[in-house]
Amino acid sequence: MNAETIKRASAVYFTLIKDKVIDENSEHFQTYFDPDVRQTVLLLADESGTYIIESAKRIQLVVQPTGSVFATNFTHMKERHKQVETKKHFHLMSMVIMAFLASIDRNQAAKIRTKREGISFYALERQVNDLIMSWDNILKSKPTFGEAERIDMREVVTTWKYMEVDTDDYGVKKGNRRTRIGLIAGAMRLLETEGLIVILDRDDIAKAIPKQELFERIEYLYHDYDRYELLKKLMTPEEDEEHAENQSN
Repeated sequence: MNAETIKRASAVYFTLIKDKVIDENSEHFQTYFDPDVRQTVLLLADESGTYIIESAKRIQLVVQPTGSVFATNFTHMKERHKQVETKKHFHLMSMVIMAFLASIDRNQAAKIRTKREGISFYALERQVNDLIMSWDNILKSKPTFGEAERIDMREVVTTWKYMEVDTDDYGVKKGNRRTRIGLIAGAMRLLETEGLIVILDRDDIAKAIPKQELFERIEYLYHDYDRYELLKKLMTPEEDEEHAENQSN
């Protein structure tokens, strides 16, 4: 490992720290795939508590859940749950994010549709509400539901059921995390901050459009986690893969 290799690898790595993603149009993209540079970048990533996702057109830097010097609000959201009011709201926000991921991680048709049209916050609210109401029904006959997944289902259901859906004074209240739409907006902002979605029409009927980086994160990272697959199944227990309902409105 010579000085020139270290210099080139450092340029790649610190660009990833700054931008999170390097695509095929960047001068650093081809540099990264030099074997010596790549090995050095991977070493830097490992030593700093990060790792690299490689795809055909981009590379991404992802922060490890624990022990990273580059922890963000998103990766350490649980430890910093005061930013989402209470632990109850943290759990709900996690369910919202997971419901969003499950809705786009179904089949190719769903990916194409959501990439083109996005999912409105109101559509996501209806989706999460239907899901939580189905959990409420399950709890009536199976009080231990959720224990195997280490989720306090009763608290999630109760908190959601008694949250305000919306208000006539939408412009003032939409950022209120104590409302359902406000909670959803907060969850989507976390994904937006990570560069994984684009939020459009904030002042009207806001919608979240997943970026290619999110699909690659799902494919190359999340699918390797048993916990993700378990929660995804919980989010879509009886979903028809051919279901083609338009969720953009």
